[in-house]
Amino acid sequence: MIPVALYARCSTRDKGQDTDNQLRELRAACERKGWQVVAEYVDLASGKNGKRPEFKRMLEDSSRGTWVVLGFWSLDRLSREGVHETLDYLRRLKGNGVDWWSLKEEYLRSMGPFADAVLSIIACVAKFERERLRERVLAGLANARAKGHYGGRRPLCIDRAQVRDRRAAGASVAELAREFGASEGWVRGVIKQTSEGVTK
Repeated sequence: MIPVALYARCSTRDKGQDTDNQLRELRAACERKGWQVVAEYVDLASGKNGKRPEFKRMLEDSSRGTWVVLGFWSLDRLSREGVHETLDYLRRLKGNGVDWWSLKEEYLRSMGPFADAVLSIIACVAKFERERLRERVLAGLANARAKGHYGGRRPLCIDRAQVRDRRAAGASVAELAREFGASEGWVRGVIKQTSEGVTK
């Protein structure tokens, strides 16, 4: 008989979800397949990160060879961290010689003729998610720069004397920030270093 491990999870916010129900259906499915359940891992926690005690133990045990298939009720019970993170977990399981299958999502399994296709699709979705995240980060930085906000330490190549001279000539703090590519807070700091500087 094929040795199988089961993973079940729900959080207090999961209305209508119950780990007992998940395990009951998973055990029944394994019995129909003629598989032997040798380990069960249950977390009562959010799936938004991998810092779940039983989840971590399951990943560690997956390399010991005591079971060769991991069953879970649905993919969101395994992880809700995002496609990229979830793909990493699935690849780690495969790297440890463990196949995986979802009870409620028949197409999500690493066994059978479509196994490679399933991983390829998940990988494509993960790549798309990373690109979307990158685009959102770049858009956020561009928006912050447009508003005169800059992260990190201000480069030392800006001539502070020029900032003070332009301020003395009547330039506003906002104008100086745009002109020198600095935050308004940094400009005010430069102005405060001179007795004639008055901030707006």
